[in-house]
Amino acid sequence: MTLRYQRRLWRYVEHGHRHKLHRLLRHHREVLDLGETKGRKNHTPLHRCCVLLDHKAAVLLLKHGADPSLLDHRGDTALHLAARQVARAGGHVYEDLFVPLRIHCPSAMSIKNRAGKTPGDLLNTAAEEKWCPPEMLEENEAECEAEQEWRYKLLNEWEDEFQETPWQNEEDFSTGSNSETYEDWADRIYREYRHKRRQEEEQHRGRPRREAEKSSVPLQHFLEQDHLQYLRRVRAKEKEVQAAKKRRYEEGCSQVFSSDSSRLLCYEDIPWPSPAGTPEEMAAAALHGVEPSDRPAYRRFLRRQQVLWHPDKFVQRCGTRLAEQDRRRILDAVTALSQAFNRLAEAAK
Repeated sequence: MTLRYQRRLWRYVEHGHRHKLHRLLRHHREVLDLGETKGRKNHTPLHRCCVLLDHKAAVLLLKHGADPSLLDHRGDTALHLAARQVARAGGHVYEDLFVPLRIHCPSAMSIKNRAGKTPGDLLNTAAEEKWCPPEMLEENEAECEAEQEWRYKLLNEWEDEFQETPWQNEEDFSTGSNSETYEDWADRIYREYRHKRRQEEEQHRGRPRREAEKSSVPLQHFLEQDHLQYLRRVRAKEKEVQAAKKRRYEEGCSQVFSSDSSRLLCYEDIPWPSPAGTPEEMAAAALHGVEPSDRPAYRRFLRRQQVLWHPDKFVQRCGTRLAEQDRRRILDAVTALSQAFNRLAEAAK
């Protein structure tokens, strides 16, 4: 079984099946070896993503614990391969592939391969200035990292909602028969933002220095305002995602816990507040929209959740319907979630 999942991992990476890769990592991460090497080049799956310029698959692997500091047959890390791709392909590789790797594992920047080169040496100053102009390097790096984190977080939230749990419906986000999906919307906004930044960089390089200095202030102001507007839309969309998750959670509780159906319940059928989250993250998702400052309402809601997820009450409602192969996993998760709610209730006293 483990060997079959490992073969799927390599197949999905090689053929760019990102959604299948995401599901595989979500459901079977504990049996997958993300550090396995393959072929005469001793490449890991992360190395292959860099060779194939598949930055989305690389980010998925990083999120699930892939180590960027592992070496191939030439002593290259994933960052070495990404740096070579920057020199060949240009700026979008720097932003999409090299930067996430560097953020995830800064220490890998100091690793030398067998030729004695670090990723920074391969990238070299000239290439970095070409693909990432000085103005960009001088910006607030934390803001750039936050932008990437927002984007990948929201894309993953979308996949969690619409791929993980079978009782969720896509219609909740649809505003019409031809409305674009959220992933398309996020990609479009990000492309527009990058396009405007590249235009500004090209205009800056093509004008005399004095003229560029004269016009850079209003143009920079426009870009900053556009960037702030982008972040506001992303945050608004995240709130919408969280509200939809809360709504589906409550609907799922009503369907599963109040149902007279005798259908067996697997782990995925339980209406977890946040299917892939820790007990604390699940509790926070269930409490979305309930303000702790309104102490009476907050404590009443907590008491309802404590009763709903109390292990004994849960067994009374659903014990005879639990699939045997998932029974222990479900009960352990219910106990952990109940304890998380108990800690919140204790803190609210």
